[in-house]
Amino acid sequence: MSGGEAYSEALRALSGRLQREGLTCILQQGERVLTSTQRGVAPLVAWLDAGEAGCIAADKVVGRAAAFLYVLLGVRAVFAGVMSEGGRRVLSAHGIHAEYGALCDVIINRAGTGMCPMEEAVRSAVRPEEALALIRRRQRELRGGKPEQ
Repeated sequence: MSGGEAYSEALRALSGRLQREGLTCILQQGERVLTSTQRGVAPLVAWLDAGEAGCIAADKVVGRAAAFLYVLLGVRAVFAGVMSEGGRRVLSAHGIHAEYGALCDVIINRAGTGMCPMEEAVRSAVRPEEALALIRRRQRELRGGKPEQ
């Protein structure tokens, strides 16, 4: 079985669990599995802050912001129900196997009125560390904090 086939089998299992349990994302490293029902990139940032790492992941939605965070989390394969083309490119550029249910141009905000604020925040990011800083800034802004100058 090739590496891609092995990942596909494991990703199918995680994807099934994501749907059965109503989760938003799952991070797995061996027998250790982390799950979340939080929306957006919040669980990924929290896992990074806690020093977590993973081998494979399944997520409802992966855009560029989430893709950069998965790079920092050290995953080797990601499944997304919906993945943006930019997210796919970030994962591919970092050698991460990516599978998805649907591929779209960009991730849209929850109101359906424009681009997701996290996608917008990392639009110009090139490096994962740069994207993380932009994501943290946007999170502060969305919580009502003032942006840093």
